[in-house]
Amino acid sequence: MKIVHAASEAAPFIKTGGLGDVMQALPAALSRYRDCEVSLFLPLYGTIKQDPLIHLQKITDFTVFLGWREQYVGLFQLKSRAKKKVYFIDNEFYFCRDRIYGEGDDAERFAFYSKAVLACIAFLGLDPDIIQCNDWQTACIPVFLRAEFAQQFPHAKCVFTIHNIEYQGWADRDFFSNVLALPEQYRDDLTMGDSINLMKGAIMTADRVTTVSETYAQELHYSYFAHGMETCLGYRGADFSGILNGIDTTVFNPAQDKLLTQPYGADTMREGKAACKAALQREVGLEVRSEVPVLAMVTRLAGHKGIDLLCYILDRLLERDVQFVLVGSGEARFEDALRSAAERYPGRLAAILRYDGQLANRIYAGADLYLMPSQAEPCGLSQLIAMHYGTVPVVHATGGLRDTVLPYDPATGAGRGFTFQSYNGDDFLAAIDRALALFTSDRAAWDKLAQQDMREDFSWRVPAKAYRALFASLHED
Repeated sequence: MKIVHAASEAAPFIKTGGLGDVMQALPAALSRYRDCEVSLFLPLYGTIKQDPLIHLQKITDFTVFLGWREQYVGLFQLKSRAKKKVYFIDNEFYFCRDRIYGEGDDAERFAFYSKAVLACIAFLGLDPDIIQCNDWQTACIPVFLRAEFAQQFPHAKCVFTIHNIEYQGWADRDFFSNVLALPEQYRDDLTMGDSINLMKGAIMTADRVTTVSETYAQELHYSYFAHGMETCLGYRGADFSGILNGIDTTVFNPAQDKLLTQPYGADTMREGKAACKAALQREVGLEVRSEVPVLAMVTRLAGHKGIDLLCYILDRLLERDVQFVLVGSGEARFEDALRSAAERYPGRLAAILRYDGQLANRIYAGADLYLMPSQAEPCGLSQLIAMHYGTVPVVHATGGLRDTVLPYDPATGAGRGFTFQSYNGDDFLAAIDRALALFTSDRAAWDKLAQQDMREDFSWRVPAKAYRALFASLHED
């Protein structure tokens, strides 16, 4: 079975969030199956070109038409012995920018990318059975596949995966004829109101639509979560489903993590985390106290991540004998609030207002509790990483957080963490208090819970099996 993945980012080449982690891990996991021949396509951003550790080989170049525009396509391949093949699509006008998203012509940039992917697949003679597309940046692929490439790929089936429905790829109504230049029969598939919506086009034309957790798939049938897409997704019926993400346990492995002061496994968790906790406290300027619970977040500072709830409870939370560390950046109002709080609580609150992946690993290892109060969360990877490092999560029971963090039952000891149902600060604080009560009153039960979390299988083994089964069912049709 020949599988082609297309995405706008994938670690370790380029990453802004969870999509980058997923597109590093899923193709690699599928390539381990003997019957899967896997390829991955990415844009060739300027930062990738400039990285001396990434060795590329140019294959060819040609042009494609995007409306009336004849645009250059450079095709490069990663020099690697890995089973999966990684290809990069070059166009300096579209991809050599100061940032990879947030440009005024993003819809055009990624419409070009979608068409170039299909043209490159044709040039390479890959003849895919499955093309898996990820988020709105690849949403034009299933549309172009049907409208322009059906004869070249008569057997190809397209799976479109929604990682975050909040970002959809909007353009003005003239975009349909001026840039996409599609047959008129596809206009309704892409039109929402007076605008063109690229994600809608993918939802309506892909053979199957998936998202990254079962609960999120259910939530997307409701307007509160779906950002206007509930009708389209309802139209797809059984052709829309959720497959829970995993984490790459070769990348996130506390027993082999060289970034940690003292690596540890489930059996050596208490000693290892104690050493990592003291090292973290010293690194971020917290008082070095072994008995105080350290609460942590690694996050973008955005409203939908629950930062408004955090700011609402922060002073009350710090009335307790706790410490708090956060690493991340985002909206100025949240950065200002956290900067102010750090000044009010020196030695007890550390706010590192930047992205720091290496520090993030040390936080996962050194903290006791991990907070994730997201208003909505398609899957979430941070809670999975935290649990794998023996850090107990406190989460809002939504999306993938509901699927992965089963509430702790003090009577039986079952569960994985602490949850709250209603999206409000008081319930969030109450869930934290339940976790703190267990931490301070029964360390044996706490350690048992943390060790249970470490032993859970959050790898890509199960999700990859589910994707393979889905792809195989389409291939057989």
